[in-house]
Formats: sequence, C-alpha cells, structure tokens
Amino acid sequence: MKSPRAVRRRISDWIQTNDKDQDCSEQERNPKVRCFLHEGVASSLVVVFILVLWGLVHLSLQHLVNRWPTGEFNAVRAREHLERITSVGPRPVGSQENEVLTVNYLLEQIEHIQRKCYAGPHTITVDVQRPTGSFNLTYGHISYYDRVSNVVVKLEPKTGAQHFMLANCHFDTVANSPGASDDAVSCAVMLEVLHSLANLSTPLLHGVVFLFNGAEENILQASHGFITQHPWAKQVRAFINLEAAGVGGKEVVFQTGPENPWLVQAYVHAAKHPFASVVGQEVFQSGVIPSDTDFRIYRDFGNIPGIDLAFIENGFLYHTKYDTAERIPTDSIQRAGDNILAVLKHLVMSEKLADSSKYRHGNMVFFDLLGLVVVVYPAHVGTILNYLVAVATFLYLGRKCLLPCNGGKYKSYLCKLFKAAGVVVLSWLVSLLFVLIVALVVSLTGRSMFWYTHFYSSLCLYGAAATGKLVLMHTLAKNLFYGVTKKGVSLLELGELYFDVTLLLWCCSLVYLSQQGLCSAYVPMLMVAFPLGTKLLLAQEFRHRGASVKYSVLYLLGLALPYVHFMFLLWVVFEIFTPILGRSCTEFPPDLVFGALVTIATILLSSFFVRIHFIYLLRSTKWILVGLGSVFCFTFLLVSGGVLFPYSADPTSPRPKRVFLQHTTRTFHGLDGLVESRDSGLWINSFDYTGMQHITPHIPELNDSIRTHCRQDRPFCGYPWFQVFNL
Repeated sequence: MKSPRAVRRRISDWIQTNDKDQDCSEQERNPKVRCFLHEGVASSLVVVFILVLWGLVHLSLQHLVNRWPTGEFNAVRAREHLERITSVGPRPVGSQENEVLTVNYLLEQIEHIQRKCYAGPHTITVDVQRPTGSFNLTYGHISYYDRVSNVVVKLEPKTGAQHFMLANCHFDTVANSPGASDDAVSCAVMLEVLHSLANLSTPLLHGVVFLFNGAEENILQASHGFITQHPWAKQVRAFINLEAAGVGGKEVVFQTGPENPWLVQAYVHAAKHPFASVVGQEVFQSGVIPSDTDFRIYRDFGNIPGIDLAFIENGFLYHTKYDTAERIPTDSIQRAGDNILAVLKHLVMSEKLADSSKYRHGNMVFFDLLGLVVVVYPAHVGTILNYLVAVATFLYLGRKCLLPCNGGKYKSYLCKLFKAAGVVVLSWLVSLLFVLIVALVVSLTGRSMFWYTHFYSSLCLYGAAATGKLVLMHTLAKNLFYGVTKKGVSLLELGELYFDVTLLLWCCSLVYLSQQGLCSAYVPMLMVAFPLGTKLLLAQEFRHRGASVKYSVLYLLGLALPYVHFMFLLWVVFEIFTPILGRSCTEFPPDLVFGALVTIATILLSSFFVRIHFIYLLRSTKWILVGLGSVFCFTFLLVSGGVLFPYSADPTSPRPKRVFLQHTTRTFHGLDGLVESRDSGLWINSFDYTGMQHITPHIPELNDSIRTHCRQDRPFCGYPWFQVFNL
C-alpha cells in the first residue's frame, strides 16, 4: 500500500505534466502567445503596483495646502488663539476654565475685532446666552442642561440682513484633555474667519452667525439651547459645523444635507483645498460609527441643512491629554481656514441662501481624487450612469454566453461562469473563516490589539493569511477542479473566465447599491467601468501576445485610477475604525472585527489581479505561498511572544490605553424616600478589550477590586453611569 506522501507526489507530478501539456497545446495554436507569466514577475508587478498607489495616497495626505496662502486667512494669528484657549488646560462644562476664562478670552477677541471693523460696511453684535432645557437622546436617555454657555456673534451688513449662515464650534472639552483639535482649533479658525469677513471692503449680501458653544461634550447641549431658544436662530438658513475625531491632518466633509445639493456644489466651487466623500457621509449616517455631532441637533431640532467637517487623522489622541496645540500643524489650520472662509463667503453672497427651499430636493454624488479635484454630480445622473455601466457589463457577458463553445453548447459558458463564481465565493468564505480563527486564537492567548500600535504587523498576519488562503484556494481550483475534471480548458480561457466572474460580482454590487438609492454606488461603478474598458482596449494585445509583461503593465495602468481611490477609502476606514476599536470594544474581541476588515480589504483589492494571471496564468504559485506562509508564521510568533505590545508612550506617536478612574458615592433611596444603602469607592472602567491585564502587574492592588454586576432592581443596574462609550 502506497504512503500518503507518495500519492501526493504522484498527483503533483501529474498536475505539472498536465499544465505543461496545456501550455504546449496553446503555443502550438499560436506560437507567439505566452500562456504563463513568471511567478516572480507577476508578484513584483502586483507589489510595486500596490506600493506605488499606497505611496500616492500617503503623499496626498501629507500635502495639506494646494497653493500658496493668499493672505485672506492668517493661520499664524489663528494659532495664537489656539494656544491661548488651550493654555488654561481641560475645559469641562461647569468649570471655571470653560465658563469664565475661555468665555472671557473669546469676548475679548471679538471686542477687538469689533473695534477694528467699526468704520467698515459691517456691524458685529455679541450675545452671551445661558440656556436651560432638555431633549431626548437617540439611545433612550434624556439630556438635561442648566445655564450652559454660548457666545453668539452676529456679523451683518450695516443695512441689516434677513438670512444668515451659521458657523458652529465648541470650546468645551472632556475632563482629561486640553482639546486642541476637539475643538479649540475650530474656534480659533472661526475667530480668524470672523476677523477676515468683518474687514471686507465689500458688504456681504447676507449675514453670518458665529456660535462658540460651550457644552458639546455633555452631549450636544449648547447647540440645542441655541437652535431652540435663541431669537437669532430663526433667521439661520444653513450651517457649517466644525468638529474633530482626530488630531491634525486634513478636515474632511463627511456629511451634508439632508438633501439640499446646493451646499455640496457651493463647497466644491469655493473650497481651495477640497476633501470630501459621500461614502463617509453614508457610513456615518448609518450609525456604524459610535459618535455624533451638533449636525444632528441643527438637522433634527432646527430643520436646517448643513455641512459637517472634521479632522480624522490620528484618532488615537482624540479625547486624551495628548490632544495639544503643538501636534496640529500650521498648514492644517491654514487649509481649514482657507476652506471655511471661502465657502462662507460664497454662501453669504449667494441668492440661494435667501430661498433655499427652491433647491432643497435631491442628493449629490461627491468624492475627491487625492485631494486634487472633487468630482460632483446629481444623484439621479449617478443612477443613470450606474445602470449604463451595468447594462454594458451584462451585454458584454451576454454576448459571451451566446457564443457557441466547444461542442457547440451555448449554455456551456454560463455554466462555467456560475461555477467559477462559486469557487470565488468559497475562497472568500474560507479566507474569512481562517482569519477569524487566527484572530480568536490571538484574543484567547491574551495578545489582542497588537495592531493598535503596530498597524502594518496586522497586514503581515491577517493580510498574509487572507492572501495566502485566496491563492491556495484558486491554485487548488486550477490544478484539481479544472486540471483533473475539465480537461481541455486552457489557462487563457480560465484567465478570461475569472475576470468575467469578478466583473459580474462587482456589477451585482453596483446594481444592489443603486437599487438602495446609495450614492456610494459610484465605487463599484468605477471598479466595473475601468477594468472593462481596459480589457476591451487590450483585447488585441492579449490575443496576440497573451500574458506578456507589456500587457500586464498596461492592464495595471488601466486599474490605477479606481484602485488609488479605493485605497484612499480603505485608508479612511482604518484611520477611523482602528482608534474606535481601542475605545469602544470592551466585551467583544476587536481582533475579530479588525481581522474581518483586513480580509475584506484584501478580497476587494485582489479581485481583479486574477486578470493579470497572478494565479491562473502562473506555472506555479509555490514560492508565493511559501513567502506568504513565512511572513504569517514569523508575525504570529512575534504576536504570540508578546513582542508587539498594544500601547505606546512614544512622544512622537503615542498610543494610549483608555481607563476611566472615578471616585463615586452612591446613595440608594426606596419608594418611601428613605435611604436604603450608601457606599463609595473607585469606579474603574477600561475602554478596550484587554481590560486591566496590562495594568495590574504595575498596580497589584487592582486584583483586590470587585467586578460590579447588574442589579436588576435598581435604575441603570445601580451603576454610576450606564453605557461605557467614549464619543
């Protein structure tokens, strides 16, 4: 009886022989055609392609200002405001730093601007509002506030104005952060924008209300007090809200509306350094991101449309002591100021602001290409374009289905197409399952969140695992499924077949998103239109020369534009969700989520690489699998050995662990009003999955603490506060 090793060797020899026969038969039909692309060449092309595009994405993110400053907005003066506001330290609601020191500084600067523009065509009116009120929160609670602070400034021509834009920022912070990015820098920018607009020689057509609100972190209270109680709120027609979910970098337009496409058009037309994405808008409004802004208050309680902008880079420092003024580059302040000043100036000089109801209906598809240009068009035009691309794709595939295959069977190609689609979907599921198993092992061994500080190590672990499984599954399909049971199927035909499958799957997602009315459908539209167009243009080259280096390079160039934009979207996803998983995933292993994200990104990025014969037109994938396996095993050993610690105190790039430590006193009353019990102690909560495991070795007294369980007979389980999240 033969050993399993001998059987495997016989199968391997048979497969290699079968591949050689297919190669020879193809070359006999067309001697100029090279069925195979060398394994090293194919790998190098793909790696260089990805690295170049990833480099372009990062280069565009580092390039903050597209042109030399015009002098209209003074970033140096805005930085002085930022440093003065943050110099008092954290400014929680109710503190002297927030209610007195910061309010006095704002009033002092506004008074200075008033004096300077006194002889000009504009007038400035200031009001300090202290509203009291309450409203329902979406997560089932009622927010009550009492005499919170609002510094409200009205800028209008001396002849008066009936219609106003609202510009909003907040100067309060969480208890432990100086809040430079969230949101002192926005208030500093607004002070300088106020200075610039007030000193224009030409009077504005409409007015601007600048709201410096002092209670956003509590949650969204001061904005509610303004929009529901202040008399000036009735004249506001639209707003711009300045926020932050990170520190520095570019401010991105991540939601607009509702509807009112004229606001997006105004931003695209006027912004000097545009940076916007409708994908971000639809993801944020889906509720996936556990956060909210004053945008919701103005939309829901004021019924006015607006634009929401936020800094999103380096969210690891958000709501921490590291959110300091020196971490915000002056160029970040310059670009934000240039954009907001230009957009506000455009809107207050626009006739549309006076009667915005005429232009209310409709949505816009908008996205930028590396921050250089913003593409914008109406959503109904996008729907037409999406369906045109889908129809072209189905015509292309339908034509192939109608062509007779070997033996004259018309249904043969359609059957192959669906079988190949099954292979692709199966490879996705196997890859995802394997990565989730690895992520679960990492979590159970106490090595979770290594990617929090070492992002690229996650690509070496989860990315290599996902890629390796995809390559292995398709290699097995090529050698066992097609090589054994489907003799006569050439590798060129397989390359064509799997390109068509990828095209079909992207096209199905395009149709589905379009049916759902999502503007984000433009992404699969790009991922269908460009590969299909490139394939048709290179059909002659492929027919004559097959899988040549020239063909592969030209094919990759045809994919460059949709892929570079798609890689930018992936950067946004990981830039936002990596810090979020470090402050909101306490009970569920975040590695499962992170591993799934990496796997999905790998699947989507690798989808069209089949077409450059990365698998089906390679003679072998042995060394690719060996390389990926080696990277995976080495990284897994590093993670298992605890070498990749999740957190970092590196002053240039800190990755802090978030723990809430609060001294609390609890007093419980019965229905008769009598005190039933009273206690006090330290209320300790970790905001990530690792809990206190990295802290107890340094503070062993924590081992004596008691895990508090929910008391069903007490309000909110008897906890000092109910939900553990960090907005």
